[in-house]
Amino acid sequence: MSSDSGAVREDRRSGVIRTVLVCAALVAVAGVLLFVIFNTEPTARRDGAVRQSASLVDVTQGEFGTFRPTIEAMGTVRPAREISLGARVSGEIVEIGNSFVPGGYVDAGEVLVRIDDADYQVALQQSRSALDQAIADLEIERGERAAAEAEYRQFNRELPPEREALVLREPQGRAARANVEAARADVRQAELNVDRATVEAPFDAHVLGRAVNLGSQVSPGAALGRLVGLDTYWIEATVPVGQLQWLSVPDDDQPGSSVTVRNRNAWPMNVTRQGEVFRLIGELEGDTRLARILVAVDDPLARETEEDLPRLMLGEYVECRIEGRELSDVVRLNRDYIRENDTVWLMVDQRLVIQPVSILFEDERYAYIDEGLTAEDRVVTTRLATVQEGLRLRVDTDGDAAGEDIDA
Repeated sequence: MSSDSGAVREDRRSGVIRTVLVCAALVAVAGVLLFVIFNTEPTARRDGAVRQSASLVDVTQGEFGTFRPTIEAMGTVRPAREISLGARVSGEIVEIGNSFVPGGYVDAGEVLVRIDDADYQVALQQSRSALDQAIADLEIERGERAAAEAEYRQFNRELPPEREALVLREPQGRAARANVEAARADVRQAELNVDRATVEAPFDAHVLGRAVNLGSQVSPGAALGRLVGLDTYWIEATVPVGQLQWLSVPDDDQPGSSVTVRNRNAWPMNVTRQGEVFRLIGELEGDTRLARILVAVDDPLARETEEDLPRLMLGEYVECRIEGRELSDVVRLNRDYIRENDTVWLMVDQRLVIQPVSILFEDERYAYIDEGLTAEDRVVTTRLATVQEGLRLRVDTDGDAAGEDIDA
């Protein structure tokens, strides 16, 4: 029994020794592998030079010369001549002209409305009869004066001036003459009333509204209709105060700036009307603080031309492109190439130069530069993600750089 127990203990001791030896061998092998790995790892080397690529860009050049910039403005169409037609005598409407309807066209002198003038004809006849009577009384008085004067001369006696005037019937003569003048004034007034019973168009006009019909009773001042002139419409446009210096207002020496008018929403593509700056209104618009100008457009309804031109409508909102004064000795450059703080990017000796410029004027498309840029300068048009003075550049010859952001 004791011999079996000793054998078991001997076997356990042998197993522990083998396990320890195996673990020691594994640790030794791992140590050798780590030594080999760390001693054979490649090392990084620093390159002696840093390679930098040039940014690919497009370039353009400005145009030197004398130009007329375009000033953009928006405006509302207004009538140049507008009246609210009113009656000047009372009575019943007995006739209305065929063209006196909303939307109609009437010529100067055309009869629009007739008011019953029977009463005024009677009054005219009465005033003419009164005038005849006054003239007859004056003739009688002249005869009376001649008889009194002959009798006074026969009397052969001098009287004081005031007595002489009475003897020669001078007061009676003045009264008779005054009666004649008053009668003539009554006739003139009666003739005017007869004439005013017929209402005519004061000028060639477009009828916007009519307020009466046949049988209407009107009194002096009653509204008959609304007319606007056909020859010219005005466009009341607004522009920044700082741009007024580039506009021409007509005077004895020069005409007003020419204006191209268009309505993008209502007119066909590329169809415009022509106008001219007519007046500068000496008051700023209330909320926007913009200056107000009047643009005159002749024949606004296109009635006097054979061309197929659009008609201007009162109240219409239109765009005005106003031709400004000449700008001499400036460089014209697309305003998209003006960078922050009024600078442009130039390509000089394959390097980027940030050049400040003096902009004399800017319109919708161009900037007009009077200092800081020449027509020979190459202006960078490509957008760059990295912008710094001296950045290396190269010109895009295949057109691949436009609109790209290039990092150096």
